[in-house]
Amino acid sequence: MKNLRGKFEAFCYRNSRKGIPNLMLYVTLGSAIVYLLSLFDQSYTLYLALCYDRAAILQGQIWRLFTYVFTFDAGNPLITLIALFCYYSLGRSMEMIWGTCKFNLFYLSGVLLMDIYCLIFGGYADVYYLNMSLFLGYATLFPDARFLLLYIIPVKAWIFALVDLVLTVGSVIFYASLGLYSAAVFPLIAVGNYFLFFGKDVVNVIPLSWRMKLGRKKTQAQPKVQFRVVEKKDFFNHKCVVCGRTDVTNPELEFRYCSRCSGYHCYCEDHINNHEHIE
Repeated sequence: MKNLRGKFEAFCYRNSRKGIPNLMLYVTLGSAIVYLLSLFDQSYTLYLALCYDRAAILQGQIWRLFTYVFTFDAGNPLITLIALFCYYSLGRSMEMIWGTCKFNLFYLSGVLLMDIYCLIFGGYADVYYLNMSLFLGYATLFPDARFLLLYIIPVKAWIFALVDLVLTVGSVIFYASLGLYSAAVFPLIAVGNYFLFFGKDVVNVIPLSWRMKLGRKKTQAQPKVQFRVVEKKDFFNHKCVVCGRTDVTNPELEFRYCSRCSGYHCYCEDHINNHEHIE
């Protein structure tokens, strides 16, 4: 699995500029247009024609497999437009870090996972979970970023992310307690792209200072015998530019390549999101 993940990261790095550039710009603009048109059309003809509908899809309206991403509605025009701008900013930041290819795969895999599950087990694919996975991804990459709660109180992104994860688990438990097992599994499937792309990097939601303390304790607990490997085997596949650790000295670590740095620079999981970019 680790080798497969490394190959995937290398593929995304080599093809970082391929895909739909600035994907979230098209998604948010399309959502804004659909929302504004719906304000003038009280029958919601366009809105309903784009929503996910399993019965309609099975009858041939296959565009609904993708167009429901344009049906975001926060209930209030001002809040809806502000939220769309926020999601655009989140997606744009992730694309700058990951590259166009990886971000496209991240977002579209969320659409695909919900489509497949809802076609098989029924249910209603909702853009809410796409936006949640987008926010969770941003909070994992930038846990110390600040958002204004009620536009007044600054709250760090990792706190919102933990709340979202708790609410997701709560939804699973609630539906399972009612015996609605397909509905209980759906929230996990809906944010499956987040877990699929981040893996154990979800721990980055924890503040950096906490992770550094845990990392120091883990390093102190490592047996000294690990350092003997370096003397016998001095070649490696990946080496962190910041700390110098390799996949030989620390096989438990994952290594990534930064798409924003000039050249082919490798970083361990502790520094991929916390380093100065090389121009």
